[in-house]
Amino acid sequence: MIWESWSAFWDMGGRGFFVWGSYGALLIAIVAELMALRSARKKALESVVELKRLP
Repeated sequence: MIWESWSAFWDMGGRGFFVWGSYGALLIAIVAELMALRSARKKALESVVELKRLP
């Protein structure tokens, strides 16, 4: 698609709020997933270390 200006690009024919809002929601979901994975990995590694300490 070819837009007349950057303003028209960001507006997306009046649908810019939904388009860019969707991208924003996706970015938030990806960041939340990465944070959850990091937390789960940390807990798993801590449990492995705890199991190695057992006699």
